[in-house]
This record gives sequence, structure tokens and C-alpha cells, in this order.
Amino acid sequence: MKIRIILSTILLTMTSCKIQEKPEFLRIENIEVVDSNSDYIIISGDAFFNNPNRIGGKLETKGIKVSFNDIDMGTVSSQSFEVPSRQAFSIPLQAHIPSKKLLNLNNLSSLLNSVLNKAVQVKYIGEIKYTVLGFSHRYTVDEIQEVHIKI
Repeated sequence: MKIRIILSTILLTMTSCKIQEKPEFLRIENIEVVDSNSDYIIISGDAFFNNPNRIGGKLETKGIKVSFNDIDMGTVSSQSFEVPSRQAFSIPLQAHIPSKKLLNLNNLSSLLNSVLNKAVQVKYIGEIKYTVLGFSHRYTVDEIQEVHIKI
């Protein structure tokens, strides 16, 4: 009898939690140049999500590539992020781009055009992985935003 009560309690607990629902990917915003010098440029942005689950989880970036004006520049680095339960949240994304890639002769015309227009088109492409209690889901990221350059 005790076993039935324990199993019933476990079954009731598991079915009442919405752990199979994935957090909803909303958008990427706040893309900006954080730092730049002769060696590298740091671009950051925030990926926004809403988690309807009663249980949190973990998000990881998986090879998100960054491009300036359709020229591949590098990949995003991010640490594993703990997802809060039942709330909207954002995770920071950051890319370190070698300045030499921007100054490459093949990329120079695009760079000069961006300087003249005082804006560069930044594109994030890749995926973010969500994991909770053995379930996982991958989000495809394909976002473009125009970033204004301060001269």
C-alpha cells in the first residue's frame, strides 16, 4: 500500500509540472560594440526568452557565428546559463572579433562603407540549447540588427 501511495505521489508530481514545454525564444536585442582596440572588437547582445515551466533549466550557446555586413567574423562565447522558473529572462552573448579580420583587403570596402554610413549590419546565426531533467531543445538563432558606429 505504501508503494502505491509513493508511486501515485511521484506520478502526480511529474504530471503536474510542465517540464516538457520549452522556453520561448523571443528576440535578440541590445547589440552594441562594447570595446574596440587595435587587437580586437567586442560585440555584445542579449537573447530574450520566456520560461513558462515551474522548473528552471540550463541554456548553452552552440557555435553562434557573428558576421559584419555578411562577412564572417567569429563565434559567440557564453557560459552555461541557469534558467529561472516561470519568468522572462535574457542571457548575454558576447563575440570577440579580431581587428585584423576587419582590416583584411577583401573586407576593406565593406568597412569603409560602414564608416561612411556610421552603421554596420551585425548578424547572429547558430543555435542555443536548453536542457532540463533529461529533456533538451535547440533554438535556431538568425537575427540581424544595424549597429551605429560612434566616430
